[in-house]
Amino acid sequence: MSKEMIMSVMSKDRPGIVADITGAIYQLQGDLADLNQSVLCDYLTMILVATFADSVTPEDVAAAFSHIQSETRLEVVVKEMASPLGAKAKNVEEAYILTVQGPNKSGLVYRISLFCYQHGINILDLATTLDGDQYTMILQLDCSGVESIDDIRTSLTSCAVEAGLTVVLQHEDIFKATSEITLF
Repeated sequence: MSKEMIMSVMSKDRPGIVADITGAIYQLQGDLADLNQSVLCDYLTMILVATFADSVTPEDVAAAFSHIQSETRLEVVVKEMASPLGAKAKNVEEAYILTVQGPNKSGLVYRISLFCYQHGINILDLATTLDGDQYTMILQLDCSGVESIDDIRTSLTSCAVEAGLTVVLQHEDIFKATSEITLF
């Protein structure tokens, strides 16, 4: 028998930190199922899902992470998943990509995330960047609960005009097709 755990790790970034974290999972004979990692302002943020033998506890995993030699302490949260990973997997047929750009000001992410919530749209992924005074957001959205994407586009355009933003909403398939780089 086995159990799945979800882990969140944050630490000052350095070369080798990903190897150290995944090595701790490997030493516990964990099978890594999924991982998402990014570096923000020189801090590594990572979320992982792995399967372990029933005898391995969340405390064992946290202890393995605490033994990693690092100049800065790793902030770690480990939770046993209530249901198996496969039970939650969902193929999103109505996935859209929303790009948002505009001058940086407080509340932009809040405004867009609130818009999504008010229109029954789930945010699957979100990345932001600030370059000078230009703020950019790229969101992957689950619009499967939306009755009319045209109504969403109209409301989104109004919201963007109010906030002084430029927005582009396109189906994920179109985004992938137009963003793919082909090498010869």
